[in-house]
Amino acid sequence: MKYIILMFGLFVSMMAMADVQYFARYQYQDQIAYGRISEDNIQAITGTPFTPHTLIGSPIALKKVMLLTPTEPQKVFAVGMNFASHLASSANSPPPLFLKLPSALIASGNDIHLPPDAKNVHFEGELVLVIGKKSKHISEQQADAAIFGVTVGNDLTERTWQSSDLQWMRAKASDGFGPIASLIAVGVDYNALQLTTRLNGKIVQQESTANMIHSPAKVVSYLSRYFTLMPGDLIFMGTPGRTQALKDGDVVSVNIDQVGMVENTIRTSH
Repeated sequence: MKYIILMFGLFVSMMAMADVQYFARYQYQDQIAYGRISEDNIQAITGTPFTPHTLIGSPIALKKVMLLTPTEPQKVFAVGMNFASHLASSANSPPPLFLKLPSALIASGNDIHLPPDAKNVHFEGELVLVIGKKSKHISEQQADAAIFGVTVGNDLTERTWQSSDLQWMRAKASDGFGPIASLIAVGVDYNALQLTTRLNGKIVQQESTANMIHSPAKVVSYLSRYFTLMPGDLIFMGTPGRTQALKDGDVVSVNIDQVGMVENTIRTSH
């Protein structure tokens, strides 16, 4: 939890300059609620951030609550080959898509226990879109209104399984293969944010989301042709640069400027 609190200390000046709000889902005294974050505190809201709401109760220190995954999505989509620095797809074609499972999600700060036969698991730092309203058959011009905010994810991938299995299900959606930040940032320009992945403190990925081949608006509009997007659904937007296999004890952190950070430790022993 301490890295989230430190992170918000760094955000104070930025928040003063930009109209950005931060929401999180949290547990406090056996109760689960959504709240709005201000500096090192969180204050409960009525209902969810996706509907009209008001602040209730008194602010609670972040260090006193357990931050959870940001939503309980019905669906978790992901875009592949969305940065030329990683693997490029054609900008004139539909975005390459696959599914992760909601059960793959794991909150920042939790250890990730890999299956015993997962020997080639790679990190993939990514921007994650959070859908805010029920959407079907929407245009790219309407898509921004469907995106409530963004968060940070790590699309863990077992490369051997990815190349050998009929589907990417096991490689992309095993338990814990969807580390995700607890915070949802609302009001940032998600089309131009710096993403940085660190492995044991060393920068291993760094690139702007401005270099995405398929924009958030294009991806959301395309998905809405075939799926009814619901509040809380998530879309992992693809990773830049190179990736590498992880080993026991590795700490992977993904940070996106003005959005937040997800950090987890890899465990291979059981």
